[in-house]
Amino acid sequence: MSGRSLTIPTAEVFLPLLEPARDKGAWGGRGSGKSHFFAGLLIEDSLSNKGLLSACIREVQKSLKDSAKRLIEAKLEEHQLGEADGFKVFREVIQTPGDGAIIFQGMQDHTAESIKSLEGFKRAWVEEAQTLSARSMSLLRPTIRAERSELWWSWNPRRKNDPVDVSLRGAVKPTGAVVVRANWSDNPWFPSVLEQERLDCLRTTPEQYDHIWEGGYATVLEGAYYAQAIAEAKAQKRIGRVSPDPLLTIKLVCDIGGTGAKADAFAMVAEQWVAREIRVLNYYEAVGQPLAAHLNWMRSQGYTPDRVQIILPHDGSSHDKVYDVSYESAFRDAGYDVVVIPNQGKGAAMLRVEAARRLFPSMWFNETTTTGLIEALGWYHEKRDPERNIGLGPEHDWSSNGAAAFGLGCVAYEEPREKRKAAARVGGWMS
Repeated sequence: MSGRSLTIPTAEVFLPLLEPARDKGAWGGRGSGKSHFFAGLLIEDSLSNKGLLSACIREVQKSLKDSAKRLIEAKLEEHQLGEADGFKVFREVIQTPGDGAIIFQGMQDHTAESIKSLEGFKRAWVEEAQTLSARSMSLLRPTIRAERSELWWSWNPRRKNDPVDVSLRGAVKPTGAVVVRANWSDNPWFPSVLEQERLDCLRTTPEQYDHIWEGGYATVLEGAYYAQAIAEAKAQKRIGRVSPDPLLTIKLVCDIGGTGAKADAFAMVAEQWVAREIRVLNYYEAVGQPLAAHLNWMRSQGYTPDRVQIILPHDGSSHDKVYDVSYESAFRDAGYDVVVIPNQGKGAAMLRVEAARRLFPSMWFNETTTTGLIEALGWYHEKRDPERNIGLGPEHDWSSNGAAAFGLGCVAYEEPREKRKAAARVGGWMS
């Protein structure tokens, strides 16, 4: 073994991460060099700490091609480090000086028992940390507990309530955590090919630019059902200030989430149908709350029975498992006019999506009170089978309930509109 030392050139933005710290985080957009920095640092630490055990972690790792292994191998080749220096690349592990090792694992494959295999490891680099679940974080943190051990986090932010953002960018960070924001503009070696990609993104998909290149939170997921429709609404300034018409009924369209700690969200979209326009006025979402909480919010917004109609999905007439009362009967008992949309059968979710896409060009959103809904619509996307590359219908996640209520309102709007058209044909004219 040659006993070489190594100093890898480091961009100024990453200098704070060279000092020892329990948590080191780097977040930002594409092209910042976050992964290259941590790969180089891992090699440096392995050289200076003989016998160092390190793990490169992802939430899901189906194969080694999904890991940082190839990047670390490239760094070893770049700096001409090999067996003479104590590094040897095997199929699933990289041997480091002093019988150390770098391994590559997915957290979803671990249980509370199997994670103990990482005890004694002093470096854990979590790649794509925005995808790490709260469960995985709660398993990993106490396991990497050897003296002078470090947790490294690199990620492109997705949502502000992703566990890594809550932990490392929230009001209360782990003691001693060092976290930096790194973007393309901080990379002195930013390649020209990426510069062209960046400029193309700014020109062709400006709604994606801040998230992809500047580390902003994702407001519209690429490939989401309503991504293009939302981009067009923003460009046409249909997301802004929208006031209700005091003479028209307010439709409160609901998706039922149930009660209890594991319940989905109860979502409610307030809108008015004004001639050929749909004005989306307000949005409400709550998890695990009783029906009384929803009624209290409605009253706080001035949504009294004399000016409101409630639209429920078909399960609105089913009895709540906890309170043995249906939403339909409870809202009626509170004095509200209630409409229950019949069960649309298999494929109901996509019927809602198709109805919403047709109607989106005639929609106006009151931005300050519907931000949560717009975020949900921008995220709502198709679940895919990665092996067969086929769509499996809408992904059921945090965005589903808001998107379902929104889509139900579109279905409810289209039905009376079609009836008006049919009546007009009978009368010899078209509305």
